[in-house]
Amino acid sequence: MALLEVRDLKVHFDTEDGVVKAVDGVSYSLDPGQTLGIVGESGSGKSVSSLTVMGLSRSRDARISGEVVFDGQELLGASNEEMRKLRGEQIAMIFQDPLSSLHPFYKIGKQLAEAVRVHRDVSKAAALDRAAELLGLVGIADPRGRLETYPHEMSGGMRQRVMIAMALVNDPKLLIADEPTTALDVTVQAQILELLIKLRDELDTAIIIITHDLGVVAQMADDIAVMYSGRIIEHAPAQTIFSNPQHPYTWGLLKSIPRLDVARDEELVPIAGRPPSLIQRPSGCHFHPRCPYVREAHKTVDPDLVAVPGPADHQVRCLLPAETRERLWAELRSGANPEQAKERVPLPEEVARP
Repeated sequence: MALLEVRDLKVHFDTEDGVVKAVDGVSYSLDPGQTLGIVGESGSGKSVSSLTVMGLSRSRDARISGEVVFDGQELLGASNEEMRKLRGEQIAMIFQDPLSSLHPFYKIGKQLAEAVRVHRDVSKAAALDRAAELLGLVGIADPRGRLETYPHEMSGGMRQRVMIAMALVNDPKLLIADEPTTALDVTVQAQILELLIKLRDELDTAIIIITHDLGVVAQMADDIAVMYSGRIIEHAPAQTIFSNPQHPYTWGLLKSIPRLDVARDEELVPIAGRPPSLIQRPSGCHFHPRCPYVREAHKTVDPDLVAVPGPADHQVRCLLPAETRERLWAELRSGANPEQAKERVPLPEEVARP
């Protein structure tokens, strides 16, 4: 049985400029001990979808529909009190900026102990013992001494470890990590990802890791969901995303990652254009203004998320025929840029209808 089931989740915000469709029909599931990577540019709906799972996107201006079922409990209909009980105990979140997430006026020990005592009826001394235990678990040296440290006295990597310790303080079943390695150097980034893998394997915690960088999730995600314009446009096992991606946007994300197996002087290929407005989204396929392989029908036909032929559990939201996508990716993988790939692979005027 899945630990988390998200079905047709929609989160729309009413603003003076119009309705912001931040999340528009997202569905996925997550099993205990499994890691799901949610990838996409800023504004694609990654964080809002996960904040909604936590019950943190509720407001007077928010219109939320669909289903979010966690461990058999439907969360969208849960009261604020029920969600407060779940947060931190059953579901926890690591936010992307640890310096602003930790209170600057209180020592680390006080903040961790408070997180324990909110959900457990224990003494202050027992809560501090648990805090020190967790600081040791996440690899902080002299954990007992660090309880007396203020956040500003720690490095970025250490603050992020404190945030992970705080998220794990009550042994949650689900951990949501929102850009956990942003603004960290590559060495610390690797350490944080290795730590999350270790904790997942030891505690059987399910993890959702949110990022704009496919390289971050390459080593730890079981499945990857690529989001664009508030929707999932490709969803597959991680190995499939890297070996046989099917959406031009995913190709763009992969082509923009530095690789060790290419020449040093080979330029990275950025995705042309800018992400669309979530108020006035393009008609038809929302990616068509930026797609190098666009056809006229892409501008009027809105594709569904459909299964890709083959053994993998692979879904894609694209109007190009499967055979054309396979040949285009083969060209791109061989080193061609999008324009060269388009020239070598004749694109049909007719497109596959969903």
